[in-house]
Amino acid sequence: MLSLCMIVKNEGQNIKSCLSKVETFVDEIIIVDTGSDDNTKIIASEFTDKIYDFKWCNDFSKARNFSISKASNDWVLVLDADEFIINFNKDMLYEFISKVTNRNKVGRIQRINIMDDSNGNKKYTERGNRLFNKNYFHYEGIIHEQIVALDNKDYETEILEILAEHIGYKKEILNRTDKLKRNIYLLEVALKDESKDPYIYFQLGKSYYMLKDYETSIEYFENALSFQLDFRLEYVEDLVETYGYSLINSCRYSDALILENCLGTYSKYADFLFLMGLIYMNNAKFTEAINSFLECTKFSDSKADGITSYISYYNIGVIYEVLDFKEKAIEYYNMCNDYELAKNRLKVFLNQV
Repeated sequence: MLSLCMIVKNEGQNIKSCLSKVETFVDEIIIVDTGSDDNTKIIASEFTDKIYDFKWCNDFSKARNFSISKASNDWVLVLDADEFIINFNKDMLYEFISKVTNRNKVGRIQRINIMDDSNGNKKYTERGNRLFNKNYFHYEGIIHEQIVALDNKDYETEILEILAEHIGYKKEILNRTDKLKRNIYLLEVALKDESKDPYIYFQLGKSYYMLKDYETSIEYFENALSFQLDFRLEYVEDLVETYGYSLINSCRYSDALILENCLGTYSKYADFLFLMGLIYMNNAKFTEAINSFLECTKFSDSKADGITSYISYYNIGVIYEVLDFKEKAIEYYNMCNDYELAKNRLKVFLNQV
C-alpha cells in the first residue's frame, strides 16, 4: 500500500540508520542514487533491490519525480537519508490512505531539526508535506521542491502521527556536504526564471542566515516580504521570524520593532512572542519584554526547545538582574531548573553573598 521514495548521494554514514528505522512501516523501498561514490548503494541493497541511478541535473524535483515513477504503490512517503523515524502510528497512516476521499490530500509529518548551538545541540520542530498519492501530486521546483497537485488546484493537508529526527543541519553535516553553498547556487539559478516567486527569496535568505551572513539574509527576506503574501502559510511565518532574528543578529534592534505589525497574526504562536520578547529586550522596552516572555510560558509547546519554559524564564531573570532587582532575578533563574546559563548566573549571586 505504501512506498518509501528516497533520493540519495553519498549517504553511507546515515542510510542504514534511516532505513532500519522505517522499513517495518512501509511495503516497498525505492532508492534513487544521484551519483554516490561511497558505499551508499551497497548498504541500501541490504534493505531493497529497487535501487536506481539518476544522472544529477541540478533539479531536485526531477529526481524526486523519477523516484516516485518507480513506486509500485499509489501512496508514497518521502524521506531523506538524514531523517530518522522515532515515532510512526502505522494504524493511523493506513486508515488515512485507505479512505478514497483522502486521495487528493497530502499528509504532513513532524520533523525535529537538530542544530549545533554554542550551548550544545538545539532542537527546532516543524511540519512538512511528505505523504501523497502519486496519481494526484508531483514535485515542482529545482530546489526546496514543493508538492503540487497535478491539476494545479489547492489541496488540503492532514497531520499524521509520524515523527522524524533530522540531523542534516548539524554543523559537521553541513561542512561535509557543503549543502548551503550548493543550495544558494541552485536557488540563484531558479531565481533567474522565477524572479516573482517570494518562496525562492525566502529560501535564499534562510540559506544566508544559516551561513551567519545576516545582512545578505535581510536583503532576501525583505525582497520576499515585498510581495503580497498569505501570512497564514507556514513558510511565511518562518520568513517573518527568521527576518526578525537576522535584524537582531545585525544589531538593528529598532528596525526589528516593525514586527509589532505582525502581532495580530502571530500572537497565538509562542515562538513569535519569544522573538518579540527579544526585540523588546534589546530596545530596553523591559515591561513589554517581560510580558512577552510570560505569555510564552502559557503555551504547551513551541517549535524551539525551552521557549515555553526555561529560556523565557531565563530572559526575565536577565532583565531583572540588569534592573538590579536581584531577588526577582534569582526567583526566575531558579525556575529554569537545569538550564546551564541560569545556573551560572545563580553561582555569581552566591559568590556575591
